[in-house]
Amino acid sequence: MRLKLFLILFISATILSIAQQDYYNDVDLSKTGLALKEELAIKIINTHTNFLVYTPGVWEACKATDVNPENSAEVLLIYGYSESGVTARTRGINENGGNSDDWNREHVYPKSLGDPNLGTSGAGSDAHSLRPCDAITNSNRSNKKFISGTGNSGSVSGGWYPGDEWKGDVARMMMYMYLRYDTQCLPKNVAIGTTNTTDENMIDLLLEWNAEDPVSEVEEQRNSYHGNTSNTYAQGNRNPFIDNPYLATKIWGGPDAEDKWATASVEKDNLAKVTVYPNPIISNQPFFIQNSSNKEIKHLEIYSIIGHKIRSKDMNNASSTHTIAGLKQGLYLLKLSNENSVTTKKIIIK
Repeated sequence: MRLKLFLILFISATILSIAQQDYYNDVDLSKTGLALKEELAIKIINTHTNFLVYTPGVWEACKATDVNPENSAEVLLIYGYSESGVTARTRGINENGGNSDDWNREHVYPKSLGDPNLGTSGAGSDAHSLRPCDAITNSNRSNKKFISGTGNSGSVSGGWYPGDEWKGDVARMMMYMYLRYDTQCLPKNVAIGTTNTTDENMIDLLLEWNAEDPVSEVEEQRNSYHGNTSNTYAQGNRNPFIDNPYLATKIWGGPDAEDKWATASVEKDNLAKVTVYPNPIISNQPFFIQNSSNKEIKHLEIYSIIGHKIRSKDMNNASSTHTIAGLKQGLYLLKLSNENSVTTKKIIIK
């Protein structure tokens, strides 16, 4: 039984990794700061191909994406923390609607805080920022801005603390909405705290929450559903900060978030003046690494775009000829390093 469960989890993780790799194949993940923000924004905008209607589309999407991993007859309720009542963490999957004991659709980025108002189409029907929520809790939250706190969810000094379990989810959703809808969904209009030094529109509190609360199973479940266009109510795009929270660190700085990709942080202490040519590289044909820096390259590694190491070898020459065989066409990362320095080059295999 344990072996069977392991195989299921392994196969699921492999499928997820392949989907992620394919999704980011045309994104230059070696960029940092606002340049990386722009790369990711273009990607999630261009792949948002299915625009859900608020009713019934968002209802049906929530029933598919927010299923309780421990009970498929339930959905998880954002901000929830108890077994029953207004603060319940779960509710029957079909107990949705407008009654006080129902769950409804919480605009985690409140409609009225958008500029202009999000409404119930476009940004207002983007399922990446709509979560099942107890109807009364949803009303209690209203349009309160997110604020620092501890413990369970609730009002704090006129703001709203989403709860220790949900603060990372909230942060990653707000980052997604900022990239997807730009000035309509600025983080500074939905969260209270210190302004980020890299980007005056970002609030450092969200970066802290992103680092402190790791990605949950239901977040990955939601992302996998929406990234698969064969699903009826999938939007087609993904939330990059769920795939790798460290992308937020690369863009805005702050505390180091979880790095789910092995190559996300390899830019520090870069080797300078290293060139790979030709690029694209033809499989089984020579390519060259020209090192014009004063630092010797001693090791070469090839990674998939989401950080799986594929090849590794030691190097004896600063400039040398290499061949790549057995790799399918696509985008890869070439990591070159010595004891103190490292650089990563994006390469294309033809």
